[in-house]
Amino acid sequence: MVLPNFKENLEKYARLINEVGINTQPSDTVVVYASVEQAPLARLVTQQAYDLGAAEVIVQWNDDIVQKEFLSNAAEARLTTVPEYKKAEAADFAERRVSRISIVSSNPDALLGVDTNRVAAYQAARGQALKPVMQATQSNKLRWTVVAAASPAWAKKVFPELPATEEQVDALWDEIFKTTRIYHADPVKAWREHDQTMREQANRLNREQFTALHYTAPGTDLMIGLPKNHIWEGAGSFAADGNEFMANMPTEEVFTAPDRNRVDGYITSTKPLSYAGTTLLDMKFTFKDGKVIEHSAKEGEAVLTSLLDTDEGARHLGEVALVPDPSPISQSGITFYNTLFDENASNHLALGAAYPFSVEGGTEMTEDELSAAGLNSSQTHVDFMVGSSEMAIDGIRADGTRVPVFRNGDWAQ
Repeated sequence: MVLPNFKENLEKYARLINEVGINTQPSDTVVVYASVEQAPLARLVTQQAYDLGAAEVIVQWNDDIVQKEFLSNAAEARLTTVPEYKKAEAADFAERRVSRISIVSSNPDALLGVDTNRVAAYQAARGQALKPVMQATQSNKLRWTVVAAASPAWAKKVFPELPATEEQVDALWDEIFKTTRIYHADPVKAWREHDQTMREQANRLNREQFTALHYTAPGTDLMIGLPKNHIWEGAGSFAADGNEFMANMPTEEVFTAPDRNRVDGYITSTKPLSYAGTTLLDMKFTFKDGKVIEHSAKEGEAVLTSLLDTDEGARHLGEVALVPDPSPISQSGITFYNTLFDENASNHLALGAAYPFSVEGGTEMTEDELSAAGLNSSQTHVDFMVGSSEMAIDGIRADGTRVPVFRNGDWAQ
């Protein structure tokens, strides 16, 4: 690495992931999901977690190349057969309410060329098998965070104009450190202040309790209903144990759940989506009564179709998130081909599962009660970006009056 003070900044990053990301507490069980390429960061995260009093740190490794070989060549029955020990592990993690750290660094095109039906079958089976820990995560019954680390393949995709791999990786690490406030004198303090700013914006929307949002932009005219007693959240969230955590780092969004049955009109994506090892471009969706009835993509349409066919809920929305176009990630002008970053440069929506905490009392509701409240259920949750400097959003009050929320891609008030 030639990036100045890289080792020192990586140590600060590992500390931030623990202190702010999952807010590591004494006696916690911490589970770290990381690529084998990210062993240096995973080791630092492990050390910092133990320094903060964690009782146990479990690292679960992954590898893009090994995964591609498995999905390309494994016997078909193995794709949809999740070992019992994996199911038991997911149930155990949920019951013990482990703290989960996901370090994302995959090549956006890692699975290019793999049969999309095989990928979809594998993901559907895995989603069902790991449902207990995913539900616990989506309900904030445990603390969790998603962070990033630079890899050569990902960096090459983001910075193809740079001549050397080392330069590309350094450039990506530089952006990761910038957007996670590592270059601040006190990154933890900087995050606390950012959290407060985002919370104030969410509180303004919560006071309004709009019944719907109306999106308009080139290629977009969409009405999204909002459930009664919905809750907007900013950067930080609170787990069942009362401790705050930061689900995404970086984050610039305030978000809630839409009413799965009240989405009508059409919308066009504005940034590439990296999903299932494939890059999807220029997606278009038409909704009627909450469901996607037509869809297309300039690139990756077969993968998009597989996503929408995951289950019944995959054709409905589970999240609506507002991000001003002047946000730092947007103004960088960089397309990261990674949802963690690109969603924080743009208003976005998510196909699939809603977060139960997005409606009052939701974390204590059954699936049937959540459905009755208008929240979507699915094995998947995939964000896609729809915002731009040309987007306008109106909030619709119960009496039908309109309140400007976004104008020219930024907060209207």
